[in-house]
Amino acid sequence: MIRSPHSAKLPARRLSVAPMMDWTDRHCRLFHRQITRHTWLYTEMVTTGALLHGDVPRHLDFNDEEHPVALQLGGSEPADLAKSAKLGETWGYDEINLNCGCPSERVQKGAFGACLMAEPALVADCVKAMRDAVSIDVTVKHRIGIDDVESYDFVRDFVGTIADAGCSTFIVHARNAILKGLSPKENREIPPLKADYAYQLKRDFPGLEIIINGGIKTVAEIDAHLQHVDGVMLGREAYHNPYLMAGFDARYYGDTSPVKSRAEVLQAMLPYIADQLARHGKGSVGGGLRLNSITRHMLGLMTGLPGARAFRQTLSDSKKLAAGDPALLMEAFARTQPIAA
Repeated sequence: MIRSPHSAKLPARRLSVAPMMDWTDRHCRLFHRQITRHTWLYTEMVTTGALLHGDVPRHLDFNDEEHPVALQLGGSEPADLAKSAKLGETWGYDEINLNCGCPSERVQKGAFGACLMAEPALVADCVKAMRDAVSIDVTVKHRIGIDDVESYDFVRDFVGTIADAGCSTFIVHARNAILKGLSPKENREIPPLKADYAYQLKRDFPGLEIIINGGIKTVAEIDAHLQHVDGVMLGREAYHNPYLMAGFDARYYGDTSPVKSRAEVLQAMLPYIADQLARHGKGSVGGGLRLNSITRHMLGLMTGLPGARAFRQTLSDSKKLAAGDPALLMEAFARTQPIAA
């Protein structure tokens, strides 16, 4: 369903959940929204080709509850990015984000992602084209360098060039992208984190919004980063330990509303799951929606608690999943209680 752009006042980007391929789909984002009301959520990267030549509703449809939500685009042709950004705005997204950080070979073959950092003038043209096409924010997510380029001057000049094109928000994954020789997973772990590069960007460009990303796992780390930059983007920790976000609204947004318990989060998901199964049909050989496509994002909800393993085992039971009964969520939760007690 195409929506008009979201008009509600948007919260600051103090906290956000990173775009993660195969993970931050609409089911995942709806689940995360049950835990935190104000943290920004990002789609998986969607390529311009997929939007301009593919199934637009499949890529862009989302739930109104997800706001604030940003669409991340992958591409390097200014005209194509402008058309795709306009589609994102028409569908109701609150922000368009350009991926200049993904190091995968597939993305490199398309000449976008992290390799765009070597072409700041092109990125500036892309940003300008998108800003001319939409009235919502256009932001850039990038690394601090590519391959063996270690100099801070490289990322400083990149940000400066893009800022001149009108971009005011930069999400800095504070490690290099190694384009040859490392897998995407290794690129998230092996190149050293250099938070001081992001901090220096904020000092050099005080008028820009600088958000740091990369390896952040605890509230203490978030608090430390926020002494130097405007926002923190969590990646895998938000996925593997989502209930970490339960305190974000009060701590970072001053929202005194009651925090949902884990059981209440699960209860809140039941109507959504039932609606999705009714709308798309239960998964089978002939298609439909598999219950696992939603519940797989919820396996980490009990992380750190007694019974977490029993919870994961129940939600991963192939026979129970095949039955397509949303009540499996509460069955999994019930299995944790004798252990937790």
